[in-house]
Amino acid sequence: MQDAATLAIDYAKSRGATAADVEVSTSVGQNITVRLDEVETIEHNRDKGLGISVYLGQQRGNASTTDLSRQAIEHTVDAALAIAKYTAADEFAGLPEFEMLAKGPFPKLDLYHPWQPSIDEAVGICREMEAAAFAVDKRVDNSEGATLSTYESDFVYANSLGFIGGYATTRHSASVTVIATTDAGMQRDYWYSLARARSDLESAKSIGTRAGQRAVARLNSKRAATGEAPVVFDATVSPSLIGAFVGAVSGSALYRKSSFLLDSIGTQVFSERISIIEDPFMSKGLASSPFDGEGVATAKRDVVKAGVLQGYFLSTYSARKLRLKTTGNAGGNHNLIVTDDGMSLQDLFRKMGRGLYVTETMGHGANNVTGDYSLGAAGFWIEGGEIAYPVEEITIAGNLRDMFKGILAVASDALPYGSKRVGSILLDHMAIAGE
Repeated sequence: MQDAATLAIDYAKSRGATAADVEVSTSVGQNITVRLDEVETIEHNRDKGLGISVYLGQQRGNASTTDLSRQAIEHTVDAALAIAKYTAADEFAGLPEFEMLAKGPFPKLDLYHPWQPSIDEAVGICREMEAAAFAVDKRVDNSEGATLSTYESDFVYANSLGFIGGYATTRHSASVTVIATTDAGMQRDYWYSLARARSDLESAKSIGTRAGQRAVARLNSKRAATGEAPVVFDATVSPSLIGAFVGAVSGSALYRKSSFLLDSIGTQVFSERISIIEDPFMSKGLASSPFDGEGVATAKRDVVKAGVLQGYFLSTYSARKLRLKTTGNAGGNHNLIVTDDGMSLQDLFRKMGRGLYVTETMGHGANNVTGDYSLGAAGFWIEGGEIAYPVEEITIAGNLRDMFKGILAVASDALPYGSKRVGSILLDHMAIAGE
């Protein structure tokens, strides 16, 4: 891959490119699904590719290929150059400044743990997840399937400033979705686990048991009363709130002026109890990296401190549009860690007293421009700090600006399954549309 990347860069420069960057990658994966004890799908995938961007001054063209032969790479570079000739010049286009690039040796982040189970082993794990879910309660009587996925990839990124780097990663997941039935109707729910290493996955029995318990708990759901009440977002749902925040303070939304958090550096955007740290160097982190998609060095930093916004998420291009410096976030945020209050989920219920506990949201109801938020939801009604009954077919609404500032507490039950680690969140109030 390094040879292919170097060939592409050198050839682009020999053909007149003033700058170029290239990524070469390979990946292999396996996906097994079992439903009702029968094997439903067995999928294998193996991919490779090269993508290159070339610059003629500030005109940019890009092209890609899955053929890594010399001839194919040269044809791909020629195609990118041909495209660049006909694109408009963009004063903000170009590679990062040399001093922003990551310098080796790069830290070891422990991201590569290959696991290639045999078909029989994978099928056995899926069957164990499904069986554990069915064993929870006789009312768990159907399944949408149990899936085990294993994936590994490797890449090299290089540019004409002399940067070259890459590393291998793995990502393994296991999940099951089941259905519980009574005379009153059916309810579905799921559970899953995701990790870099096989040893960090939750056990098949535990995944199945939790899926079954969650489905049974939702039986005999009803609609909550319309009104306003405090709301707890479960740890499976709360990362979506942090995702909405990231979207609002990311470069593309900011330079397009399509964000409700424009010009918010140094201002209070969350309640004072909220701090968010970005840590690209977390061992085995699902969003760990020593450099971003442009080779820019990443850094551990405070994004929010005591509710006050400290920094945006910027690539080189968006930073130039905003007349700022890149934050090393080309390709997205790295591991975001939201500080918690050391409370359990049950502690949040007791603090809330009475209100809504949201375990699932439906739809895409966050408006990045205004901050207005409205989604379908399901979960449980809380009375006296305890779960009273399951609820469904309701809508929750508010404005993200007010919701962020109205966070009363964050539990310590964050799931390590993505790029945003945040526990269950208690909000002071939201509008609920139900009965």
